[in-house]
Formats: sequence, C-alpha cells, structure tokens
Amino acid sequence: MAATIGDMADFERRLEPYRPELLAHCYRMLGSVHDAEDLVQETYLRALRARDRYDQARGSLRTWLYRIATNACLTALESRGHRPLPSGMVAESEPLQPLVPGGEVTWLQPVPDALLHLGDPAGAAVDRGSLRLAFVAAMQHLSARQRAALILREVLAFSAAETADVLGTTVASVNSSLQRARARLDEAGVLEDQVAEPTQAEQRACVERYMAAFERADIEGLKRLLAHDVVMEMPPMLNWFVGPENYSRFMGWVFDKAGTSWRLVLVAANGQPAFAAYREGGSGRFELHTLQVFTVTAAGISRNTVFQEAEVFRAFGLPAEIAR
Repeated sequence: MAATIGDMADFERRLEPYRPELLAHCYRMLGSVHDAEDLVQETYLRALRARDRYDQARGSLRTWLYRIATNACLTALESRGHRPLPSGMVAESEPLQPLVPGGEVTWLQPVPDALLHLGDPAGAAVDRGSLRLAFVAAMQHLSARQRAALILREVLAFSAAETADVLGTTVASVNSSLQRARARLDEAGVLEDQVAEPTQAEQRACVERYMAAFERADIEGLKRLLAHDVVMEMPPMLNWFVGPENYSRFMGWVFDKAGTSWRLVLVAANGQPAFAAYREGGSGRFELHTLQVFTVTAAGISRNTVFQEAEVFRAFGLPAEIAR
C-alpha cells in the first residue's frame, strides 16, 4: 500500500529532532557550514525517499540516519580537498611581515553555536568538545574513512560493529582506521580527553576581559591574558605565529594601521567564545572587519583564529555595519 501524505509528515516529524546533531556530524567531516547544511538536506531527502525500507529491527532511526549522512559525506569528500588552517599548512611567519593571501586554498570554516542549537534542548546531543576548531582542523588531515571511524566511535560512541555497518566494512577495518586516526591526532596533541578547559563561564569572562582591553587598544592588557604558547592565525592569509611577544607586536601593527576605535560584538562558534570586530569607518559607522574565535585554557588564551571571509560573515548573520 502506498504511503499517505500523513505517513510522510509523521516520518518527517520523527526525523526533525536529529537535525542539529547531524549538522554537527557533517560539519566535523567536511569543515564547512555551507557544505554541512547541503549534506544534511540531502540526508533528509534520501531518508524520506527510503522511509519504506527503514527496518527498526536492524537498528534505531538515529543509527539509520547516521548511516545515510556518513555515506553522503564520504561521497562528497571524493571530490573535495581538505580544509586546513594556516598553522597546519605552512611554516610560522614573522609577525610584522606583509600579509600573504592564501590564493585558491579552501579554508576550514567556523560554525555558529546558534546553528547547532548549543545551549538549548534541541542541541543537547551535540558534543561541544569535538567541535573545537583545533580538533576539526586536525581531522582534516585524516583520510575520509579515518575521520568517519573516529567520529562514529569516539565522538558518537557507536560500537565497532555499528560503525562497521554504517561504513559497509569489517570490525577489523574499523579498528585499524581508528588506530591510525588516534595516532595522528595524538601527534597533533588535540585528542579531546587531553584538553583541560575552564568552564564555559570562565572562558567567556576571559574573552570579555580581552574585548575590554582590545577596545582600549591596551596591548599590555591583551598580553596578560595570553598563554605562553598562544597561536594567532588569520585565514584567508597564510600568516600565523606563536607567543605573546609576536602576538603583541602584531596587535601594535593592527592598531597603527586600522586605528584604535573599535566595537566588538560577542558571539559563539564551535562551542568556543568568539566576537565580531567592527572598526570605525569614514562615515562614523563601524564596519565589519573580522570574526575571531578563541581557545581558552587554564593558562589563558591559547589560540585566536581570525576569519575575514564574506561566506563566514554570512553564516553568522553579521551585519556589514553597526551604528556608533
């Protein structure tokens, strides 16, 4: 008997609660908000078309959806390169050397917390730690199937047998992919269980102090908030550098070139504190300059990833100007 419109509507209602976690999953795999949204939409279309073939005896609806989403991501990655950050691509720069555009590089993008419903019940199943920019950037250096195996096993807590079923392979193959993936992430020092972070409130408070110092153009105040091994990088520029001295020298250059009149708007990205920076323009209004995403540890701010791409600004819904 053919499915009725009511049957389809009911099935769609059953699928909808999984959207935020599936979006997070596709983002971890692809490193792009836009691509992740497209792949989630494709997952839902495939699921609706195949709803009569869903067999509850084989597994939960959630597992079935992850099978569809993961295989859609694997297919997409066959025609896409990895999305790096500058620190994973080129050697460290001098802080005052000219900014070097990355040319045709397709960069890793941040994801808005609001898009994943982080902080409300709809996003309760989304794991914040596995969204950190450093973690997602490291994932870009794994093969597509290694990424999938690690996310399914370590982030989503699927069993080896469930993961093998999703990937259409054997448990031995899954375990081999997982071992290689963990070894690569261990080398990069970004394994989730190795990161000791302050609470969300403490991280936000640290970044708010940074924002206050930034708006005062207080370079020494900024410097006091930095960890000894702080990294700043600025896609789509290739430049990046390490350490409070280099960081403060660069910020001195920024204030010299771009002025000291700024307005900062607190946002959230990748489960981390972030802000949009607006500098005063000729009209007296403040013009969108960058989106900055921070990693905060017990030692202070350990990473600031500064984005200056229109596609990133659109994903966060940032206005081009704000009033004085």
